[in-house]
Order: sequence, then C-alpha cells, then structure tokens
Amino acid sequence: MLQIDNTIISLDIFEKKFVCELGACKGICCVEGDSGAPLDDEEIQIIEKIYPIVKKYMLKEGIDAVEQQGTWVIDDDGDKVTPLVNNNECAYVYKDNNGIISCAIEKAFLKKEIKFQKPVSCHLYPIRITKYNDFEAVNYESNKLCISAIVNGERLGVPLYKFIKTPLIRKYGSEWYKQLEIAAKELYK
Repeated sequence: MLQIDNTIISLDIFEKKFVCELGACKGICCVEGDSGAPLDDEEIQIIEKIYPIVKKYMLKEGIDAVEQQGTWVIDDDGDKVTPLVNNNECAYVYKDNNGIISCAIEKAFLKKEIKFQKPVSCHLYPIRITKYNDFEAVNYESNKLCISAIVNGERLGVPLYKFIKTPLIRKYGSEWYKQLEIAAKELYK
C-alpha cells in the first residue's frame, strides 16, 4: 500500500496491466454487478437535472426503472447508487448498433448536450474507492468481466494507473496524480 494525502492506494494499480477492449467485452461492466454505480451527493443533483436530456439515449427498460425507482436509489449497503433494471443492468445504459453497451449519460456528454461525463465511479472502473473516516482506499477490483482488458493491457504493457489517468485526475486532481507518477517511478526502480 501507498499513501498520498488522504488516500491509501493498492499497489495493484501500478502492477496490473489494463486497457478496456469494448469489442470483446461489449461493456458488460454496465450490466453485471450486485448494485448500481456509486454516486456522491453532487452527482445525484446533477443526474436529477440532466435526466430529461439523457433519457432519449436510454433503453425503454432503463427509463421505466428510473420512472419507478427514481434517478438514484439506496442499495442494500446503504449507499446511493444508480437504479438497476431487474437487479441487473444499470438503468442508464445505452446500446449501440454493434450491441456494445455504454453509458447514456456519457453519450449525451460526447454529443455536447451536457457537461457531466458520467459518475466518477464508472469512469474509474475497475478501481473502486472505499471511504473511511480519515481516508479513502483506492483498490483494484479484479473480476472475470475484464479478462479481455487484462490481456490487452498485458499485450500493450499499460499499467492500470496510466489507463485511468483522466478519471484519477478528475477524482483527486493533477497534483495528486503527479505524486502517483513519482511513486510509480520509485516502485519500478
């Protein structure tokens, strides 16, 4: 483990290689899981505002889920998360013509209709943040869903922390990420 400011970081994010390969996995991380995407209070307010814009990119089942459950819910662990369709896929999924699943929120962002890209927990995946009283734990979530991303990352030689540079900066800032890069150089000496 490594500490930067109020974060404790698993060494896995330096050691694991990872590059998403949506053509292989088809965006299964938006479908599989035991809960929706974790949301913070600011994201909840944003999603409530942008839902009318994002709605046009969502599947009918997702719209129905939001209309019945709300734009966010509290899961079994007491966390604020995105609603699910039939306790399976995120209500905010978008499916393209090739059957690749991605985020309807991000689709609206890429079309410059909104300024919010998607929940930071989704942007960081496969990194999961666990909040404690005095610090946040930054951990790699290993699972069978991302085998193709692991193989691709190994083939390309891209460490996880480099693959998720943009969302890490979004979450913790560029100065924090510079410290992370310095730590990586020290680890690889």
